[in-house]
Amino acid sequence: MSAILRELLRVSEKAANIARACRQQEALFQLLIEEKKEGEKNKKFAVDFKTLADVLVQEVIKQNMENKFPGLGKKILGEESNEFTNDLGEKIILRLCPTEEETVELLSRVLSGNKLASEALAKVVHQDVTFTDPALDSVEINIPQDILGIWVDPIDSTYQYIRGSADIKSNQGVFPSGLQCVTILIGVYDLHTGVPLMGVINQPFVSQDLNTLRWKGQCYWGLSYLGTNIHSLQLPDSERKGRDTRSQVTEDTSSEAECSHRFSAVISTSEKDTVKAALSRVCGERMFPAAGAGYKSLCVVQGLVDIYIFSEDTTFKWDSCAAHAILRALGGGMVDLRQCLQRSSETGLDWPQLVYHVENEGAAGVDRWANKGGLIAYRSRKQLETFLSLLIPNLAPGDTCT
Repeated sequence: MSAILRELLRVSEKAANIARACRQQEALFQLLIEEKKEGEKNKKFAVDFKTLADVLVQEVIKQNMENKFPGLGKKILGEESNEFTNDLGEKIILRLCPTEEETVELLSRVLSGNKLASEALAKVVHQDVTFTDPALDSVEINIPQDILGIWVDPIDSTYQYIRGSADIKSNQGVFPSGLQCVTILIGVYDLHTGVPLMGVINQPFVSQDLNTLRWKGQCYWGLSYLGTNIHSLQLPDSERKGRDTRSQVTEDTSSEAECSHRFSAVISTSEKDTVKAALSRVCGERMFPAAGAGYKSLCVVQGLVDIYIFSEDTTFKWDSCAAHAILRALGGGMVDLRQCLQRSSETGLDWPQLVYHVENEGAAGVDRWANKGGLIAYRSRKQLETFLSLLIPNLAPGDTCT
């Protein structure tokens, strides 16, 4: 099992290299920012280069996993289709070819004969990557491969990926926008129960060398299975004790008038005003807007904020599965916001964790896999309970998604 997680870490880094190459290599970056003119559309493929980068990352993950673990590639699902169609009706299936030369030829067909860009992209796709974490070397956990499903979001926060600035300043560690908000998300779940088991979040753009302008990234992972919980965020004892103390203070604060805004939350820039108003009464100024569902979840994973809350139904299983698995390994989780608000002794008092194996009944297209009730991501169950006890009195019925 740890062999699968090790390989997921490696392919996430390979995917991050592709993402960085598309921003850093001039031949590829010009395609990334190119706006197609109306008159050009009949000569080019209906999809833009941004979609190609997404699909290529997704296919690299799928085919590398299939090569190492036969049968697993077929259980990897994601947002993107790998079929490209031009206006003449020609269909091309994008895949990772056995050789770099064959990949160049295939990409050249997709990119309307742009040989320079095809060669640059094929080179990074076929580069070998070594990526290890010593914390995994001593871990051997056996989970049957046949129960595993995988959700992939190849490049989350694509707008920031294309247009995001490299010099956005953080607000207490949280970036409101910019390349730091881009993530590659890989979440592994149990096909029978829908419970998230393993998660990898790769953040390709963390720090930039001001001399070479090259970016370095960071990778986070977690595994939670049958009582075994391991993750990449092992805290020093002193820091862990400090956080436990701070959490206890938050948990013991029950007076609504004296809540002192001890909670911090990251929110979507598109969050409803009514929800933001309710949150402001719980969090005060410690409410941070940020881009990217994957990045906002990562802020909770990193401990930069206590809570990520989103009341709309526009996040999907591929957005949440990876972070959910890591949060489970940390002792937290990710719950359905609407079901939390409807929770009672009649409906059951268990916290309604998001699951990843069942489609939304009656939905079509990507909405089949939407998190329809919104979500709350958290690191501590006690914190979740206290946070909701403070938030709910400030929310009017209908303030969240219906």
